[in-house]
Amino acid sequence: MNSEEEFYDVFYGFYLFPFKMCTRKTLPAEMISRNNFSVWSILKKCIGMELSKIAMPVVFNEPLSFLQRISEYMEHTHLIHKACSLSDSLDRMQVVAAFAVSAVASQWERTGKPFNPLLGETYELIREDDGYRLISEQVSHHPPVSAFHAESLKQEFEFHGSIYPKLKFWGKSVEAEPKGTMTLELLKHKEAYTWTNPMCCVHNIILGKLWIEQYGTVEIVNHSTGDKCVLNFKPCGMFGKELHRVEGHIQDKSKKKRRVIYGKWTECMYSVDPKVYDSYKNSVDHLFAHELYVLSASAVADEMPEVQETVTVIPGSALLWRITPRPPHSAEMYNFTSYAMTLNELEPGMDRLLAPTDCRLRPDIRAMENGDIDAASVEKERLEEKQRASRRERSKDEEDWSNRWFQQGTNPHTGAEDWLYTGGYFDRNYTDCPNIY
Repeated sequence: MNSEEEFYDVFYGFYLFPFKMCTRKTLPAEMISRNNFSVWSILKKCIGMELSKIAMPVVFNEPLSFLQRISEYMEHTHLIHKACSLSDSLDRMQVVAAFAVSAVASQWERTGKPFNPLLGETYELIREDDGYRLISEQVSHHPPVSAFHAESLKQEFEFHGSIYPKLKFWGKSVEAEPKGTMTLELLKHKEAYTWTNPMCCVHNIILGKLWIEQYGTVEIVNHSTGDKCVLNFKPCGMFGKELHRVEGHIQDKSKKKRRVIYGKWTECMYSVDPKVYDSYKNSVDHLFAHELYVLSASAVADEMPEVQETVTVIPGSALLWRITPRPPHSAEMYNFTSYAMTLNELEPGMDRLLAPTDCRLRPDIRAMENGDIDAASVEKERLEEKQRASRRERSKDEEDWSNRWFQQGTNPHTGAEDWLYTGGYFDRNYTDCPNIY
């Protein structure tokens, strides 16, 4: 090869760059301090309101787009590969349930708000080591809708969905409802699983230490067998006893309980025979039947409870999943996981191969990642005004927005409205991509 340019033409032609180059262990700059900024001055008039149209100062963001946050669902892709390898449908459901829990685990202590994607913004991720590639696109601005599609490099699975996050401010907390359905298809077994993610709440928005809890019921349905897994993400409660806990069961199409699933979404998940679980639970309930709990100052609503003991493993349980430890400097890096550290990495020459709408090319996110809060604020405002101007032009000319990689359709498994990938992104033809930056 006679030049660096020829090297990149060949190297990227095989689409190797996302997994060969994205290996950094840290961000270019540490997290920007929020000590001198008050979110109350912005949110005090928004109690009970939906927040998608409220402009927030960039200092409360983390240097990732929401599209990049979505790609973090794939951090524990090894669970999908394991499910593909299992011959028994009950065993597969257990691992799929663990994957559904793992998909929200990266949100633990992630109190920064991701950047709202611009209409038409995209993000691609190819990970040969994990055996998949992903493409996502912001398909609607009002309401904000993000669509994604991930597929196995060996045609073993497809994982896709569309998310319409609804945020509401309740005085001391911000509640996020991740509307939208996740669909996982195990192609070899001709199985399709669907579920929705739990609610997420960030506490102490005004005063105190920010902390996150997930709560609500998640139902995972195997549309091929009729099996169902019902998971209860438990709210913290008055004394914090249930903080981070997840508990549920798998039932067959006749509604017979086959396995109990338990653990913490911040730590690990196990499964056990229902009879063993009931016997254990009854003995524990009897042991603590007369225990008294005294309300203390630490139990005041919205205060972060003390972390309870780690998951108590019931004898006879099988480990389904354990969270990957975060790097030691995570707290100075927006509480990112090692996986998240790599998502906005941009190596020399990569910009020539990415779609011009890719998140890595957003100047406001790039400036924040580099620690330049002023430049990030200026660029964020510029991009938002450019988006508004583009919308006004389309309205004046009576033109409709046309998405490039996804179209609205019907989820074949649920019958509900969904955004479906139309294909072709990895052919690298970007001639019709909009100029959004």
